[in-house]
This record gives sequence, structure tokens and C-alpha cells, in this order.
Amino acid sequence: MTLRPHRIAIAPSGFKESLSAARVAEAIATGVRRVIPDAELDLIPLVDGGEGTAEALALAGGGRLVPVTATGPVGDPVASHFALLGGGTTPGPLTAVVEMAAVAGLALVPPDRRHPGATTTYGVGELIRAALDAGARRILVGCGDSGTSDGGAGALQALGARLTDRHGRELRPGGGSLHELEHIDQSGLDPRLADTELLVACNPYNVLCGKRGVARVFGPQKGATPAEVELLSAGLERLAAVLTRDLLPAFAPRAGAPIDLRTAPGTGASGGLGAGLASVGARLLPRYDVLLDGLDLDARLARADFVITAEGALDHQTVRGKIPAEVARRAQAAGVPVLVLAGTIGPGAQDVRAVGVDAYSAILPAPMTLVEAIGRSGEFLADASERAMRIMALGTRLAPVAPLAA
Repeated sequence: MTLRPHRIAIAPSGFKESLSAARVAEAIATGVRRVIPDAELDLIPLVDGGEGTAEALALAGGGRLVPVTATGPVGDPVASHFALLGGGTTPGPLTAVVEMAAVAGLALVPPDRRHPGATTTYGVGELIRAALDAGARRILVGCGDSGTSDGGAGALQALGARLTDRHGRELRPGGGSLHELEHIDQSGLDPRLADTELLVACNPYNVLCGKRGVARVFGPQKGATPAEVELLSAGLERLAAVLTRDLLPAFAPRAGAPIDLRTAPGTGASGGLGAGLASVGARLLPRYDVLLDGLDLDARLARADFVITAEGALDHQTVRGKIPAEVARRAQAAGVPVLVLAGTIGPGAQDVRAVGVDAYSAILPAPMTLVEAIGRSGEFLADASERAMRIMALGTRLAPVAPLAA
């Protein structure tokens, strides 16, 4: 039996703490080929600034990963990295990609130490300094999959700023102490920042403060209790006020138009890292405008008969800037149907239909522990892809047949 479509674009995100986007794409392709061996598959693994971003951009841009030992989110040294792109005969400044998840991601926070009031982005600042030491004068910071909620305070400290309380004492690491912030001394900031283009690829839906502030939306996922969420929210409000007074005036001209660190799009990225870096002149950019550059994604989706995308959890947050929603929006513009495969399906998943998703399905075949689900996710993705293709084959066989012309 021959089944159309034959041209299938596979454009997934990675599954957090489990599979990279490339491995997800390969697993889906395995399942598709079991049913359509001659399918023309276009594998387009996508990153959103979180896990795997530096490696993916290094591969796409002919760059390399630079290993660095830096301070992890709970204060212990971790093996991390950044990517170097360009240089040599490539026009323009040497570009570095700093993936915050590689040094301050949730995957680096042991389950019994998931207290966002104590975790720090200090290592992000160390990676930026390492990139500067390597000669980079254009640094792209990918935000996503963070295990922190310190508003980028740790990164600023690693870059030389002093954040002190009313007694002149340096603040403790983590967002839990930000409500004590009184002053930021910028005199020790790395002077190379003044000659560096700092770009932050972030989800524009994430803001620092307010009802949809990052502590309230993501704090519970990182281990915060309701009381800790309120403490973190108050601390980020205080941080925004002091950053605006003590740092932003010196760096605002480099960032372009004046920015409201409380509510501007992207200020809440990675537990508020967006706001912290914006205060020293970083430009906050919609992540897909930056990360998909050079992939020719729209044209590749338009050439397909069918698109499969995937993510670990499909729920109400998917439509707020997650990869399946972005893929579906672009595919819908080209009139191409979209299937989403998800590790889990949560409340609000049906909202994805409004952005162009035609169907979605969970990959787990039966109830099981999280550890088992993570360990077998590649197997489950391949099997789920095969099931989806066989259902499509059945649908093709049941489709009405037009009568023959007289």
C-alpha cells in the first residue's frame, strides 16, 4: 500500500532532561520509515534557547564548543561550555553563544535542592567572561530551561557588579535575598561589555513582574512554595527598581529605546535573567527571530506535505512561544497540516488548535514512573510516530472515492 504524504518535515524541540532535538527528530523518523520506507524526510531539529542551543548553533554555523568549568546553580562547579561561531575569514566580530541552561539549568539542580530562592545565575556571568576572554565581541545568550529566579543578579555579580544591602554587605546568592537589595555598584563591571554586542534570545511572553511575573508563573515548577513565590516576586520588584536607578541610565543608550524592566517582553526570561542583562545594555530579542535565522524554516515547511513536531509537555503554556506553536503557526501560513507528539498532555493542550495544530497525541503507551518514561522516550517516540502513520494510512483507505467520469 502506498501512503501519501511522502514529503514530511520533522521539526521538533528536545525533550528536557531526556533527548536533544536532533535525537527526537531521529526517533520520529524511525517510526515514520516503518510505515513509509520511501518517505522524503526533512529533519529540522529546533532549539528555543534552552538545552542544546549552543551545540545546535555550533553545528549549524560551523563553530565549535569551548569547555568551561563554572559555578552551577546550587554553587558547585559544573562542566559547562559555550559555542564560538565565525572568526577567521568569516565577516564580522567573533560570536559566542552562551546557553544559560548549560550552567544554570533546572537539570543541574538536584531534586532535593530545588529552591529557586537559593539558586544562582553566577555561572552565566562566568561563561560571558570566558567568551570575552576568547575574543568574542558579539555574545548571544540563549534563555530557557532555567533552574533560577534571581533576576540575573548572580550573572551581574560574576561580571563585576556589587549588589549590597543597606549595611553595605554583598547579597547572598539567589532570588530569596533580593528584597534586601539597596544599591548596585557598577564600578567593577567588566569594561569589555562596553564594546560588546550582547543579545538575549528569549520568550517575549515572559515578563519580570506583575500578575504574570516570572516568579508566579514558573516559581512553583522550580520548587518554590506559595510563600516563597511571594518573596521572590517582591525581590524581583525590588531588583527592577534598583537596576533602573543604578545601572540602566549608563547602559540604556546601547539597548535602544527605553525599557521597562518590570514588564517589557522577555525581561522575565530564565528567572529574570533577561532583565538583569538588559540593565547592562543587552537587547532582548524574540528567540525564534534569532535562533531560526539561517534555517530557511518557512520554505522547508512549505515544501512538505505534512509536518510533525514534538515537545515534552503539551499544555496551556505551549501557545505562549513554545516550538510546536511556532512551527504550527508557520506551517498554517503555508497550508500544511501539523501533528504534535508530546511526552505528556496537560490542561489547555486543546488551545494549540487555534495556532495551526491539526492533531496531537501523547507518546506514553501506559502509566509508568518518570524515570522510566525519560529512559525510554526515544523508543516511545518511534512507536508513537509509527502509530500515527498507520492511522493516517487507515484514513487514506477510508477516504471517499470520487466517481469515475462518464
